[in-house]
Amino acid sequence: MDKVRILIVGCGDVGCHLASLLHPSYTVYGMRRNTSNLPENIIALTADFTQPETLKNLPAVDIIIYCAAPARGGNDNYQDTYLQGFSNVIKALPKPVKHAFFTSSTSVYAQDDHQWVNEQSPTLAKSPKARIMIAAEEQVLSTAFPSTVVRFSGIYGFDRLHLLNQVLSNATSPSNKAHYTNRIHVEDCAGVLKHLIDMACTNKPLEKIYLASDNCPVLKSQVCLWLAEQTNSQLPDCPSTNTNSGKRCDNQLLIQSGYQFRYPDYHFGYKAILDRLQK
Repeated sequence: MDKVRILIVGCGDVGCHLASLLHPSYTVYGMRRNTSNLPENIIALTADFTQPETLKNLPAVDIIIYCAAPARGGNDNYQDTYLQGFSNVIKALPKPVKHAFFTSSTSVYAQDDHQWVNEQSPTLAKSPKARIMIAAEEQVLSTAFPSTVVRFSGIYGFDRLHLLNQVLSNATSPSNKAHYTNRIHVEDCAGVLKHLIDMACTNKPLEKIYLASDNCPVLKSQVCLWLAEQTNSQLPDCPSTNTNSGKRCDNQLLIQSGYQFRYPDYHFGYKAILDRLQK
């Protein structure tokens, strides 16, 4: 029996982790502009999803995972990446796919006062980039073939150390305001996608949208203080305010589908990072 053929478009950090999980059970193609750093188990496709002329020889695949990211952060680049890029790839494929997965972001939510959000919560974010992402989700979910949007919260991991580096350099404060944060380890990003792909390939029912965040929405100040304790760092004092901000992401739909987090909260994720850094 032939293996299911999977195309990862925008095969960066998450895509490479995913490809390692998918191999050898699936045939995996990884598409990006520069393929020199792709793992050996990926069939490399050098192409640019914003340039249709580079997409002329795409293979027929069963599943596409569109996890592209803009090269730069401007609104035009968001438009080209998330709207036009997806359209370009779908038009270039020699035959329709059986399922498409699109990685989105919890930035589509406007809630900012400690509210819980889930897949049914309104997506009313007003920033231009968030509105582009919302439009991109709508485009994906309107395709003629089955599709699923996965909204990731803040991604961290062994090569994504922004908050840890802030703590180590005393560049962040633990108590400027009561700000809730949500995160997911990059290995769980890949794990979630692998889990949903397996479901699709075994004909298990999939929802149109999944919110992918770990089990522990938490105040940023709490994470900073814990990291400071673990690294013997000194955080600067900052007057506390009574301002609430941030949302709390509910991952119960994903949990109910059977996914088990490798790093269920920031303690597990950052401990693994710190242990590796200390070696």
